[in-house]
Amino acid sequence: MIAPQKEIQYEKFEFQKWEHMDTETIVETPVSLTVNGQVWLSFMCTPVDLEALAVGFLYNEGIIESMDEVEDVRVCEHGDNVDVWLNRSVEQPTSWRRTSGCTGGVTAVDLLAKPNVSFDGDRLEVQPEAIGRQVEMLFESQSLYRETGGVHTSALSDGEQIILSADDIGRHNTLDKIAGMCLLKKVFPEKRILITTGRISSEMLQKAARLHAPILISRTSPSSLSIEMAERYGITLIGYARRHRFNVYSNSQRVGLS
Repeated sequence: MIAPQKEIQYEKFEFQKWEHMDTETIVETPVSLTVNGQVWLSFMCTPVDLEALAVGFLYNEGIIESMDEVEDVRVCEHGDNVDVWLNRSVEQPTSWRRTSGCTGGVTAVDLLAKPNVSFDGDRLEVQPEAIGRQVEMLFESQSLYRETGGVHTSALSDGEQIILSADDIGRHNTLDKIAGMCLLKKVFPEKRILITTGRISSEMLQKAARLHAPILISRTSPSSLSIEMAERYGITLIGYARRHRFNVYSNSQRVGLS
């Protein structure tokens, strides 16, 4: 199995002085996804929670709906391929579209199609002060970031505590890992809030919708298309979230602004 960190050496220049340094850096590596014996694609990812990444990607792409469809999922001994065997035949999508993900993700989902999910009737509400607490809990879950930096983290909260968290060099991979963890661990909290360090692009919004999370919080900005999608889906989209401030871009009624 490939380690998520790698020892490196580098030269540091500071205050007109050179210094030789040793440190750990985050690993980025290709990992292929094989479905029913056929190679579908390669993830560029951090090689942790690979089973969750594979299963969650298939779920977020609408290929599977539950673990009842999965006969087996396993990572090969070299850590560079994940085999997923389904209990039915499935056709590989013929056209993958490159997304705006950090490491060049792909999707076959038509993000401009009419949404098949809506959160307009969802009654989940949080107080403004709770948004800051969600961000603080995200920081507390970032163990890999504290060790190496350069990695995104996403977390699933029920509004009171972090239920699951995932790290990856690709922000879109973190939400696939969260989805896979939910399926593999059979964890489906009634209240679902997603918090992420990554920018909210259209595919991040789509993955949040698949996870049935009516509130999506980011440390950074949303794209114009993600805001449009959040309005259509009925998702509360929050950006630039810090302890005492944040911006609400859609459906602000869930955070006390009617």
